[in-house]
Amino acid sequence: MEGGNSPSLQLQQLPLATAAVSVQPHTDSFSYKENLIGALLAIFGHLVSSIALNLQKYSHIRLAGSKDARAYFKTKTWWSGFFLLVLGELGVFSSYAFAPLSLIVPLSAVSVVASAIIGIIFIKEKWKPKEFLRRYVLSFVGCGLAIVGTYLLVTFGPNSHEKMTAENITRHLVSWPFLLYMLVEIIVFCLLLYFYKERNANYIVIILLLVALLGSMTVVTVKAVAGMILVSIQGTLQLDSPIFYIMLVCMIATAIYQATFLAQASQLYDSAQISSIGYILSTTAAISAGATFYLDFMGEDVLHICMFALGCLIAFLGVFLITRNRKKPVPFEPYISMDAMPGMQNMHDKGIAVQPDLKASFSYGALENNDSMPEIYTPATLPIVQEQHGSKGVSAPPYRVLEHSKKE
Repeated sequence: MEGGNSPSLQLQQLPLATAAVSVQPHTDSFSYKENLIGALLAIFGHLVSSIALNLQKYSHIRLAGSKDARAYFKTKTWWSGFFLLVLGELGVFSSYAFAPLSLIVPLSAVSVVASAIIGIIFIKEKWKPKEFLRRYVLSFVGCGLAIVGTYLLVTFGPNSHEKMTAENITRHLVSWPFLLYMLVEIIVFCLLLYFYKERNANYIVIILLLVALLGSMTVVTVKAVAGMILVSIQGTLQLDSPIFYIMLVCMIATAIYQATFLAQASQLYDSAQISSIGYILSTTAAISAGATFYLDFMGEDVLHICMFALGCLIAFLGVFLITRNRKKPVPFEPYISMDAMPGMQNMHDKGIAVQPDLKASFSYGALENNDSMPEIYTPATLPIVQEQHGSKGVSAPPYRVLEHSKKE
């Protein structure tokens, strides 16, 4: 009896064993090739996107004084940047289909390094070697650290791979670790949104945390959509599954809201702060989401995980040094705003009058004490001479006020 039942027992346990193998990380050479393909696609995409954005920015700067607000649409430079941007984003999108999410997300540091190098190349000023090194020493150190961190990320990144079929994605979506993660993220997101909207807590950390939480869901859905498209191209159609369109809608919605909060942050804070803090927060949130949803680090040894974390920290430090060395733009408004005239509404409704400026001078314009601007752009000032009635021996004021009266 036992000998007759043992083969059937083994046959019944075979599907369970096969299902268990599908979630284990691959250790063959093909999985490392997939990691390399995904990493190269991500690096290529971020590099091309950085070049594209700088080309479009260059086109906007050249046509800044044009009467036509949309004159850049007629330039080849802007359209070249647009097509390169589309190509770069397609490269980044396709990289999620090959490599784990936790490996692809930190590689966005490549775009920061590329922007720093392109910014140095396009500078028109002539620098002496010592002044050049002193001015850009932090950028060079940051670029070196970001490159070292990228190398560690690619070398010691997670190596877990599974086919992005509708069945696998649905199983991950209803797993209890991800449901618990989603519950915590929704609670944190609602609290941050309450303080941001109701309490007017416009701190950069709060806004970029909202962006990071939305971005973590964006990259999860991007990997699902890209993976299902790749599986469909390989011969197993997945585009007829409802989960594909659910992920697609979530990807578009979270990306739109993420861009909205980023636009609000860019109106309040400097782009260098947004780049460094946003990169750190978004990468951390995305890696956490990938480790929870796709189980990226399942089966990885402690050494690989520690070296991967070290690569992230080095990349964080490199991006921070690069963005810290950027010059902060000085806002300048060489004209009198009509809403800043005496008796008009105060700026930002904070009770601080913009004009008149009675700090030892009349200031014609919206700025005051801007020593960094050239002398030809500084607001014209007139000295204040207090009028003293009934006193003799007082010198005449340097200007005379003429009063015209109507003749009856």
